[in-house]
Amino acid sequence: MRQHTHVLFVSVLLGICGGSLDFKVVDLTHDHSNTTIYWPGSPEYNFTILSRGKTAGGIWLEMNYFGTAEHAGTHLDSPAHFYKDRNRTHNVPLENLIGPGVIINVKNKAAMNADYQVSIDDLKQWESMYNKIPENAIVIMNSGWHEHYPNASLVFNTDSLTDPSTFHFPGWHEDTIEWLISERSVNVVGVDTPSTDFGQTQNFAVHISLGKANISGAENVANLDAIPESGSMIFVAVTKIYDGSGGPARIFATIPLRVTSFGWTYGPSFVLFLSALCVLIPVIAHLRQRAR
Repeated sequence: MRQHTHVLFVSVLLGICGGSLDFKVVDLTHDHSNTTIYWPGSPEYNFTILSRGKTAGGIWLEMNYFGTAEHAGTHLDSPAHFYKDRNRTHNVPLENLIGPGVIINVKNKAAMNADYQVSIDDLKQWESMYNKIPENAIVIMNSGWHEHYPNASLVFNTDSLTDPSTFHFPGWHEDTIEWLISERSVNVVGVDTPSTDFGQTQNFAVHISLGKANISGAENVANLDAIPESGSMIFVAVTKIYDGSGGPARIFATIPLRVTSFGWTYGPSFVLFLSALCVLIPVIAHLRQRAR
């Protein structure tokens, strides 16, 4: 009976290992185009078609030139953006651009107060529902502001787009950032607005605190309602600009769904556990074969 149980257990695991793991991939990036939103003072987006047609040899060829400021649309702020002698874009470690997604939903609060700043209580409320913020997390504010993009007047919440003193949009509170830095482990702090600081900031304290701690920021993150508040893995694939203070980024999330052989749903930790078993099974089988 015990031998039969082992055979059944191994058969189930082999079925799992033989199946494919389903991951839902969600794009969290606004298009980079002539509608891309820039901070005042940045040069305009430049997209020039160099070739779009057949060559003299009859081969179809598309080739373009584009020019953009670093801090435009969905992008990364490297730590050097607001703090001297911190990581520039090319030397931000790749492992610091990946992490468990922590989405802080403040949409109702932001709807009532455009100048809302994410509080420590907001983070503790998240933890009361999903447990402690995981190590190396990517923590992003979801204020609902991504729905305004690419209407610059709605995103900056002003008709005076060249005057930052008139901007009204949500962001992080500097005390909340200091708490994250000292009490938790985070790789990136993000927002669905144009700045990790709220629109009415006078001193960009959030940018400075993140830079000092060598933590990157992500701004104008899109489509946050399409991922869960907990359980995703987020990737911030920034363009590796040498000596950059930031850069355009393709930000996306993966959400483990199920093992297709059985249709069961698993979280990331259990998927990793199963993956380890899948590696160990053939090793154990080989050792038992040699023992005989």
